[in-house]
Amino acid sequence: MLLAIDIGNSNVVIGCLNQQNETVSLFRMVTDLKKTEDEYAAGMKTILEYNGVDCGGFEGAIICSVVPPLTEIFRTAVEKIIGCRALVLGTGVKTGLHVMIENPASLGSDIVAASVAAMHQYPLPVIVVDMGTATTITVVDTGNRYVGGAIVPGVALSMNALSSGTSLLQKVPIEPPKKCICTTTTESMQSGAVYGNAALLDGMIDRFQQELGQSVSVVATGGIAGRIVPLCRHEICYDENLVLRGLGIIYRKNQR
Repeated sequence: MLLAIDIGNSNVVIGCLNQQNETVSLFRMVTDLKKTEDEYAAGMKTILEYNGVDCGGFEGAIICSVVPPLTEIFRTAVEKIIGCRALVLGTGVKTGLHVMIENPASLGSDIVAASVAAMHQYPLPVIVVDMGTATTITVVDTGNRYVGGAIVPGVALSMNALSSGTSLLQKVPIEPPKKCICTTTTESMQSGAVYGNAALLDGMIDRFQQELGQSVSVVATGGIAGRIVPLCRHEICYDENLVLRGLGIIYRKNQR
């Protein structure tokens, strides 16, 4: 079994993958810059063992991180609980993905992992949507080339900014109301968050396809995506474990 860790700005996703890179177990922790490697090690070990996972049964580990201060902290924490040093996705790691942007080193490792998984599983070209703290919409073409994309504020981030930046608008659950045209403030905010982001995705997919000059497949990942994708008019496959599967593929490519 492989331990795969995706360190994001809001949450850390911890997955246990089998030889086929399928997620057998999945756990989440809140991202906390104040915690030490010992605290993270204790937290991960507790979560894994509580859920019946043997920490001595891992063949190895791989980490992708968009929070640089936590990368080495997690690498040390992982070594403490499974006894081997984790592979960190970054420069020098073989992925099979050809990054064609101006500064390849600036590309988030989570986007790399998601792109690798998408190019192995979905017809190319593929648009990859990752709805986390930020929503990224990116493209892998038929030559396994990452050609670029767009970044917009994430759904929860936008809603937090709306409620904190106004006096009368409070935080509301991010759930779809029964219709787009709403008669209460709460439902109006929900309509904007959910239907508005569904329309954003549909519109960006249209523009991406127009620029590419061909039809594309589309896959979406990220916790909030499960609530947005069903409301889109384009056919979008929701794949919750896309990043973790990409990490598994990359790990095994580098072991060979």
